[in-house]
Amino acid sequence: MVYQLYYWPTIQGRGEFVRLVLEEAGARYADVARDSGPGAGVAALMRFLDSRSVRRPPFAPPFLKAGRLVIGQTANILRFLGSRHDLVPKDETAQLWANELQLTIADFVAEIHDTHHPIAAGLYYEDQKREARRRADDFIKNRAPKFLSYFDRVLSRNARTDRHLVGTRLSYVDLSMFQVIAGLSYAFPRAMARAAPRYRRLFALHAQVQERPRIAAYLASPRRIPFNQEGIFRHYAELDVS
Repeated sequence: MVYQLYYWPTIQGRGEFVRLVLEEAGARYADVARDSGPGAGVAALMRFLDSRSVRRPPFAPPFLKAGRLVIGQTANILRFLGSRHDLVPKDETAQLWANELQLTIADFVAEIHDTHHPIAAGLYYEDQKREARRRADDFIKNRAPKFLSYFDRVLSRNARTDRHLVGTRLSYVDLSMFQVIAGLSYAFPRAMARAAPRYRRLFALHAQVQERPRIAAYLASPRRIPFNQEGIFRHYAELDVS
């Protein structure tokens, strides 16, 4: 099967959590909005969203087509792919736990986004810089430590290993945590440099994932869109000051 991933073509965003799983799995996939030709590009993505013939329409990208299945919401997509590609343990308890952690990551990602767009996503950053400074200050001092401490604690309490968040092998949740640490290190390099000794397990997990052969190859390829000022993780020096 060739999966079809629908996401915006110029940003990592939430689609990157899905790309990392597809890359680690060695799965064949088309990044539809980034491709060219008939049935590709942003126009194809918008046609799908606007189509009246889609019985269960997704709310927004990312969404994944797998044969006749159309799966929306990042955590939902990862739960599906994780089970298919051996990136989550087989037992139901572990799968529910993985999904719970992924949903908590989604909460974290929403708060990260709101550091630079605390008022409205439809406004430019420049229209809300004062509010963003206050939001980022609270995020660095209070919210980021709350989430990072939680995930570091999850690693420490894994009964069999402190190298993975779920079970004893790499899971899709580990890949997502890699992306969060990478993104935060881009957006808030000073704050994250100070945080690294405190959350050594999370940074070790990031380093471990980064060195996996398929992930390393992906990160070095043009398929990996660089972090930029349009995505979730954005670097504004004035926000990285707490």
